[in-house]
Amino acid sequence: MFNCFADEVYTPYRRVLVTGATGLLGRAVYKEFKNNDWDALGTGYNRARPCFLKCNLLDEDAVRGAIQGFQPHVIVHCAAERRPDVVERHTEAAMNLNVHACASLAKEAAGIFLIYISTDYVFDGRNPPYGENDAPNPLNLYGKSKLEGEREILRHCPGAAVLRVPILFGEVEKVEESAVTVLWDRVQEGAESCTIDHCQQRFPTYTNDVARVSCFCCPQDPSLRGIFHYSAKEQMTKYEIACAIADAFNLPSSHLIPMTEQPAGAAAQRPQNAQLECSRLELLGLSVEPTPFKTAIRDSLWPFQHDKHWRQTVFH
Repeated sequence: MFNCFADEVYTPYRRVLVTGATGLLGRAVYKEFKNNDWDALGTGYNRARPCFLKCNLLDEDAVRGAIQGFQPHVIVHCAAERRPDVVERHTEAAMNLNVHACASLAKEAAGIFLIYISTDYVFDGRNPPYGENDAPNPLNLYGKSKLEGEREILRHCPGAAVLRVPILFGEVEKVEESAVTVLWDRVQEGAESCTIDHCQQRFPTYTNDVARVSCFCCPQDPSLRGIFHYSAKEQMTKYEIACAIADAFNLPSSHLIPMTEQPAGAAAQRPQNAQLECSRLELLGLSVEPTPFKTAIRDSLWPFQHDKHWRQTVFH
């Protein structure tokens, strides 16, 4: 009843439900499963569009109805409030989505392989790299909410897989959608100098690579349960990210000034270096070689060279 491609003769046997399919990562995950012959149902709420199901994940009846109606073999839970400063300002709403919705979803996922997307911000960044068994110690409410989400998922659905990832970028509908692509405007300013953080270490990771890992992990294997890490390997500060973007597009970077003191004014404290150690996926043969940053950032930002702010993503 939810498949907008119902007029097609061929219907894939494998069904996947992707929450947050209108978001940065969810769009990539949805597209990857579709490209691999899965019958995919994406959910959204404020940005739900044709072919996606509008579903309030805080409404337990709506969640139950979506799962019972579509009967997925796999659920990939991408939906979250992932902006740390927003979580600090709108804590109750963020906790509802990042924690309570996880519990509701996991309770309804009996017999379904559930993949929960989490974050490197569950760690404090003081002693990297972090393995899957290292003790979390989040510095901000965002990290705490995602850690609580992990616990709710595994409490109600012990066979689930938690996939922690770092800062993400990919095909965006506006450059502000990612903390990586938002630097595009500063890179393009050119004539006006601007300071960019050169303290906190990041591992910018391409959403298409995370989507491939999510798809590789299906169908369910008994060894695929518990916590896994996936991350790109190129280590950069935001200043170095901006310089790499400039280099990828043959733009000048002399106007970019590295700021070597901790940035002030942010509502949420960030970890200094929450590098993820990813050997568990690699040992299972389920990791993917990360796309080089400059290749991925060109693919992500080329539509904004003239119209910098908006692009409508088209699904095929």
